[in-house]
Amino acid sequence: MLTDTIKSTFKDAAKKLTGNRKRDFMAKVTEDYFESSARKAETVLGWNRHSVELGLHERRAGIVCVDNYQARGRHSSVEILPNLESDMRLLIDAQAQADPKFQSPFLYARVSARAVREALVSEKGYDENELPTRQTCGEILNRLGYRLKKHKKRNP
Repeated sequence: MLTDTIKSTFKDAAKKLTGNRKRDFMAKVTEDYFESSARKAETVLGWNRHSVELGLHERRAGIVCVDNYQARGRHSSVEILPNLESDMRLLIDAQAQADPKFQSPFLYARVSARAVREALVSEKGYDENELPTRQTCGEILNRLGYRLKKHKKRNP
């Protein structure tokens, strides 16, 4: 049916295309060489069957589906919880102090990120599942200009 050279040429051409152009190319090859069967194209060329089917539908209907790549992934915690930064500031400001040597503009807090997260749940009424992780809370505090100091062990 198809030689290895032709198969590799089709695969190479498909790799160089993206989005609806790639789907259109895969659909055209499928129509011409595989009797419009996405399963055959998947078996022979290793292409995603669903992408080929979508390309075939786009060719038949004449309507191109829009890829919404920006909507993928998880949004940042500041976008999901707009009041999070201000609530963190309110909790930390009472316990923050300036650098004693005035060598940096950061405020130091003797509170851990875990304690801030727990205070957000208990005092501010946030749900445990909607809050970012402890590490992300620490990164937000660093971005706000706070440095969390580790507690020093006292020598007896």
